[in-house]
Amino acid sequence: MKISITVNGVVKALEIADENTPLLWVIRDTLNLKGTKFGCGKAACGACTLHVDGEAVRSCSYPVKFAEGKEVTTIEGLGDRENPHPVQQAWIDEIVPQCGYCQPGFMMATVALLNKVPTPTDEDIDKNIINVCRCGTYYRMRKAIHKAAKLQAGKVMNESKTL
Repeated sequence: MKISITVNGVVKALEIADENTPLLWVIRDTLNLKGTKFGCGKAACGACTLHVDGEAVRSCSYPVKFAEGKEVTTIEGLGDRENPHPVQQAWIDEIVPQCGYCQPGFMMATVALLNKVPTPTDEDIDKNIINVCRCGTYYRMRKAIHKAAKLQAGKVMNESKTL
């Protein structure tokens, strides 16, 4: 099957053997973007979270055929060392990761939340950020989410470190 998707702003024309292949494997194995992680394979943990047309999706159970003609954003598409996304900067500032494996999925889920709810309450965070972290860095993530909201709104001045 021939498929065209836009990944991190670049149109990709791909030949996919099975249209039901999870988008995660196309991103990781075909496009060699390794930031999106495999966790459970059942859409339960959120390690594989990325965006399709701005919506957070669990890519381990999202057939690539549903991405046809859509805009896919992975963690690599958020920002870079010189210009990190406010969520990435907040994660750095709050020293969120321990092992770091699940963090790309958490950051992608957070970006989607902040796009819908620019100033989330703790209740908004609990309701919307349902990814799983085996290291238990939830307290630091909550702080980082609140900081990212402020960074995104321009309320925090240049006290941030860089990648």
